[in-house]
Amino acid sequence: MKKTSEPGVLNNISVIDLTRVLAGPFCTMLLGDMGADVIKIEQPGRGDDTRSWGPPFVGDESAYFLGANRNKRGITLNLKHPSGQKVLKELLQKTDVVIDNFKLGTLSKLGFDDEWFKTNAPQVVRCSILGYGSTGPRAGLPGYDFLLQAESGLMNITGESDGDPMKLGVAIVDLCTGLYALSTILGAINARHSSGLGQSIEVSLYDTGVSLLANVASNFLISGKTAGRYGNGHPNIVPYNAYPTKDGMIALSIGNDMQFANFANAVGKTNWSEDDRFKRNRDRVENRGACDGMISDLFKTNTTNFWLEKLQTAKVSCAPINTVEQALTATHTIARELVTTTKHTTAGEIKIPGIPFRFSHNKATIRKPPPSLGEHTDEVLKELGRSNEEISELRKYGAI
Repeated sequence: MKKTSEPGVLNNISVIDLTRVLAGPFCTMLLGDMGADVIKIEQPGRGDDTRSWGPPFVGDESAYFLGANRNKRGITLNLKHPSGQKVLKELLQKTDVVIDNFKLGTLSKLGFDDEWFKTNAPQVVRCSILGYGSTGPRAGLPGYDFLLQAESGLMNITGESDGDPMKLGVAIVDLCTGLYALSTILGAINARHSSGLGQSIEVSLYDTGVSLLANVASNFLISGKTAGRYGNGHPNIVPYNAYPTKDGMIALSIGNDMQFANFANAVGKTNWSEDDRFKRNRDRVENRGACDGMISDLFKTNTTNFWLEKLQTAKVSCAPINTVEQALTATHTIARELVTTTKHTTAGEIKIPGIPFRFSHNKATIRKPPPSLGEHTDEVLKELGRSNEEISELRKYGAI
C-alpha cells in the first residue's frame, strides 16, 4: 500500500489492521506512530465495538475509541461478501504486516490460510492475537482482559492483604499483549531482511497475563510459597509503599540499604538505619509491619508537600499520588507532549493522548486523527485501481 513521505522509522511499512477493542488497535496505533501506513478494516455499519463504549462521547465518537486509533486510515469491508474478500486479497498481496484478533481459524475459513500466504503473499508478517493461544486445553476460546487478569493470578496479588482480589485500573493484559505483538512484529520484519519472507506470529492474552507475574512467579517457582497480596507494598523490598500524611499520601520506593540510610537521614531518623531490624533489606522485609508503621506515624505529622520537598531535596525516591486529572495536567506531562490536540473529521478539535516515545532522527508524529467509520474507504479502493462506478457498486451490494 501507500508508503508515507513522513520521516518515521517505519514509513516504508504498510499494515492491515483487522483487530478491534484494545490489544490489537493499541499495537497498530504504535506502528502508525512510527510512520507505518495502517489501514484499519471495520465491519460496515457497525465498526469497532469500542466506537459505542461510552460515555463520554465527542459527537458520535467514544473517548475509548479515540484513545487507541490515531495514525490510521479507516475503511469498511464486509469480509463475508465475495467482493469484500477480493478487496482484502488485493490489500494483503500489497502489504507488509497483517494483524488480527479473530477467533482461531477465522482467516483460514475466509480463504487466507498458511498456504495462501505462502503462494500469494510470502512477504507478509502475520500476527494473530488470541485469547488462549492455538494449543492446550483452552485453545481457541475467546479472551477478555478482566477474565485473564483473574485467571492468570494477577488479581490474586492485587489489592489489600485483608481485602478481595482486585483488577488493575486499566486493561493491563490487553495493553501488554499489544506491546508483545508490536515487539514480535518488529522482530519478524527484521528477520525478513535476511530471509525475504514473512512469518506467522501468535500472541495470546493468557500467555501475557501469566508472563506479567514476573518476579512473583519466580518467587513461587524458587520457594514454593504461594504469593499473597501486599496492597501497595512489594514482596521483596521494604519500604516500598504508599504512606499517609496529614493531608494525603506519598509513594515511597527504597531499593537498597544505602538509599534507606539516606532516607532515614533526610527525615531526621538516623537511628533507623542503625537498628538491627532495619539495617538490611532482608531485615526490613522480615519486620515489614514495624518498618511501615514507624514511617506512617512520622509522615502523619506533616503535610504531603512538606515531606515531598524534604525527600526530593535529599534525592529520596518518592512521588505524590496524583489523580488522573492531576497527572494529565502536570507541567511535566505538558512538557513531554503526552497530551496533544488533533482535528477530527466529524468531532472537530479533540484532545488525545500523545506519543510515549521519541527518536533522535526519525520523529514520531500524529499525522492522522482517529478515523471516522469508513472515512478512507474510497481513497484506499482508488489506490487499488477501483473507479467511482465500481466503488458505488461495491457499496450498493453491501461489500463495503
